[in-house]
Amino acid sequence: MFKHITKTALLAATLLLAACASGPYVKTDQDPSADFGRYRTWSYYTPLAMEQSGYSSWITDRIKEDVRREMTARGYTYSEKSPDLKVNFQGVVRDRTAVYSTPMSDVQFLYSYRRRAYVAVPVWYDQMEVSRYQEGTLSIDLVDARQNRMVWTGDAIATVQRMNVQERAANIDKTISAVFAKYPYQAGSNQPVVPAKK
Repeated sequence: MFKHITKTALLAATLLLAACASGPYVKTDQDPSADFGRYRTWSYYTPLAMEQSGYSSWITDRIKEDVRREMTARGYTYSEKSPDLKVNFQGVVRDRTAVYSTPMSDVQFLYSYRRRAYVAVPVWYDQMEVSRYQEGTLSIDLVDARQNRMVWTGDAIATVQRMNVQERAANIDKTISAVFAKYPYQAGSNQPVVPAKK
């Protein structure tokens, strides 16, 4: 049962990262009491949420590479022995339903016995459409290693679509970059950095 859930989570992340080309919606949250100025080193959380089955995949390896690139770009040093932060990530896919209502108008013809003719009567109604789709979420958590407490989290949310391996790899890179674009800190600094506008 647990193995099935873990495989499903891995598949979920795969499908998420094969999401729409327009890019994911990213939302973040952080612990207001966290002192980001004391974080200088990092490593991966053990076990990673996406590797709880005991093995990795090319997708988790790709995410790890991208996370390492983003953390290094912010001045953090990788240290398995004494990390200040631990990075964890998880993917989930959920079935969603969207209901759309479109106002419509039409004309119906009714027979009038008084006039002995058909009369046009305007009719207004709402046409309902139901759309079913899958929504994927990739969550990246930064955990204070000393307290084992999450201090920052970023979620990338997108509609799942099919892509080939090369497109998925490119989309993984894009998704991780989009999440870390919302992470405002540099190593050893408690002052948020405003990202440069493109």
